[in-house]
Amino acid sequence: MKNLSTIGNYIYGLPFAIFGIMHIMNANNFAAYVPSFFPIKIFLVYLTGLALILAAVSIIINKHVKISTLLLGIMLLIFALTIHLPGVLNPEMMQMSLPSLLKDTSLAGAAFYFSSKSE
Repeated sequence: MKNLSTIGNYIYGLPFAIFGIMHIMNANNFAAYVPSFFPIKIFLVYLTGLALILAAVSIIINKHVKISTLLLGIMLLIFALTIHLPGVLNPEMMQMSLPSLLKDTSLAGAAFYFSSKSE
């Protein structure tokens, strides 16, 4: 079971590292998705990229997982509510936004589960 847990940590954590690297490498493109009521959009994109990378490292090395996954889950719910939900409520954007809303809420749920099972 320990091997399965380690594999699960990699399967769950590695995509967040990739997402984080993508945020840093394509910050200007990602800044367009930051809602208008958030200030300093480019800074938030870089901060998000760094947070995703740090969460991934924490999950993969199995250190400070309780706090990192709790914060990851909160961040993912913020994304779901501020970026994807407005698109779901717009009939013209709903088909594109719904999968992202469902993905982020599912990943947030998994992050909260990881947090609840960690020491």
